[in-house]
Amino acid sequence: MIEVSNPGKVFYPGAGVTKGDVVAYHRAVAEVLLPHLRGRPLTLRRYPDGIDGEGWFQKEASAHFPDWLRIAEVPRRGEPGETVRHVVCDDADTLTYLADQATIEFHVWLSTADRLDCPDLLVLDLDPPERGSGLTDLRRAARSARDLLGELGLTPFVQTTGGRGYHVVAPLDAGTGFDGVRELARGAADRLARSDPDRLTTAHRKDRRGDRIFLDTNRNAYGQTFVAPYSLRARPGAPVATPVDWAELSRVEPAGFDLRKVLRRLTRKADPWRDIHAHAASAARALEKLG
Repeated sequence: MIEVSNPGKVFYPGAGVTKGDVVAYHRAVAEVLLPHLRGRPLTLRRYPDGIDGEGWFQKEASAHFPDWLRIAEVPRRGEPGETVRHVVCDDADTLTYLADQATIEFHVWLSTADRLDCPDLLVLDLDPPERGSGLTDLRRAARSARDLLGELGLTPFVQTTGGRGYHVVAPLDAGTGFDGVRELARGAADRLARSDPDRLTTAHRKDRRGDRIFLDTNRNAYGQTFVAPYSLRARPGAPVATPVDWAELSRVEPAGFDLRKVLRRLTRKADPWRDIHAHAASAARALEKLG
């Protein structure tokens, strides 16, 4: 059993959530969270003094991490011989330890440590503008992405991000490298934007997006990550990135699930992403259909 230090320290002041609550949450959701972390290099977002204190994204494993943690030596692109020592979380003890190290958010690679160059997930990040686009448009965009990916032979899943948008995610068979998967994601996003140019955009510069929803495909690249299902977010209220069924989309907001709601939800509903990789499909075939 991992001993928790300073369990009474408040991590979410407005919600009254302590470090002990955060560790307890991770212990409670380990069964559903670990399958989405297992085997993948992690980027950790740590807040030792809670979300109102200083936080940082951590890729390189700390020197003080114990020897029993699994570490993946990940080559740096463009720097021959250089590697990054990413933590890999395969078990509940590692999850508890990282939570005790004030890890609030877990961000995962789209590929596994044993096949770094071949993603088994494709991610479309639907990022709404700060003003102008409402939930109706955001949900419509998510469903449009679902329909297009389905036409391409993929099986899309959706999660709330715990922030302002949704992620639409399709499992892949890891038979195509990042270049091909990124081409597929960008091609799909471009087609969606062309079909609804008043509401959707792929413009990277914010000043060119106006009040349209940004279809972000940048996560589909070597070394990039997305927030793991059931990860807490470092935002007021302790929101959680939460997988949902498509039928639920009209009832759930991007930050609609907090720590306590997720714990209650899991007592009555199985993880909608529990069999996501059973639906893995070929990105190369999808790209042919798109073309």
